[in-house]
Amino acid sequence: MLEGRHYQNAYVTRDIGKAIEAFRTRAGVTDVMTYEGAIDVWTPQGSGLQTTKLAFIWIGDLQYELIEPVSEPSGIYSDALPPGYEMKFHHIAMRVSDWDAFRAKVDKQAYPVVLEGDTGALKFLYLDARDFLGHYLEYVWATSERWTQMGMKN
Repeated sequence: MLEGRHYQNAYVTRDIGKAIEAFRTRAGVTDVMTYEGAIDVWTPQGSGLQTTKLAFIWIGDLQYELIEPVSEPSGIYSDALPPGYEMKFHHIAMRVSDWDAFRAKVDKQAYPVVLEGDTGALKFLYLDARDFLGHYLEYVWATSERWTQMGMKN
């Protein structure tokens, strides 16, 4: 299931500070939005609280998300961590404009949902497309205000 607007490439890391510094020194990035927090999520293993450290970096129209897992019910991030402190590609994210229409299609397609969350202003889910593409697919819907807060253009 490939649809929506691809806007993000995401990477997992054991040290978000080192990953941010790599973007600053290697890509000349100065504007980094960071966030650390917890959210209730659903996984096939059950629901639970997921805590992550996140960094968001825009380069042109592409957002780079850096993820350092703190605690999670599924291991979707921690199981993918590289052995050292480098970054490892994890997923791409697509923006969907009609969550209900998109969500109705999810149960009819071949890739299992492995993570889903809803903050009210933002909804997301991950499909496991590793056997097809080698990575997860994340789909995101947000209010206009939330997209603006996240730095999304148009």
